[in-house]
Amino acid sequence: MKKFLFTKILGVFFVLVGFTWNISAQSGIFTKGDMAVNAGVGLGSYISDKGFAMTVPPISASFEYCVADLFDEKGAIGVGGYAGYLLRKSNGNISFNVGDFIIGPRGLFHYQFVDKLDTYAGLLIGYDVVSFSKTDETYPLTGSGFYSAFFIGARYYITKNIGVFGELGYGVSPLQLGLCCKF
Repeated sequence: MKKFLFTKILGVFFVLVGFTWNISAQSGIFTKGDMAVNAGVGLGSYISDKGFAMTVPPISASFEYCVADLFDEKGAIGVGGYAGYLLRKSNGNISFNVGDFIIGPRGLFHYQFVDKLDTYAGLLIGYDVVSFSKTDETYPLTGSGFYSAFFIGARYYITKNIGVFGELGYGVSPLQLGLCCKF
């Protein structure tokens, strides 16, 4: 129920933002000066499902700013940030939670192959904070540390500034799907 309510509120937010911002006339093309925001939910996890139940599904948010146009405005370079979170609970005799929070900057290369479809590939370099908690006690795990990941993705614009996105790669989930807004 919380996930459904969150998705509805996020959808209304993106629609309202979409009507208030002026964007370029070429739909789907990410050009210099454009900004994009993604908010998504992950499908799957790199943490083994055996022995764990999902408490908080993989969720992520990212922001990007286009710094340069390339190849007659069909290509572009963007920079931005990413944050993702996942929480699992053990199913064993001893109950504990394992959390994974990834945050950091990322760089993206865009190239538009199809109208209304913004395709891209990128690199995330950040920090992965892994936490372990058991009966009101929290411990940092040795798995915390610097993190890097390659990914590919696409944004399909339903209107000039509101769309859906999908990303494949190594983050809090192998596949992220959600809403995007370009302004």
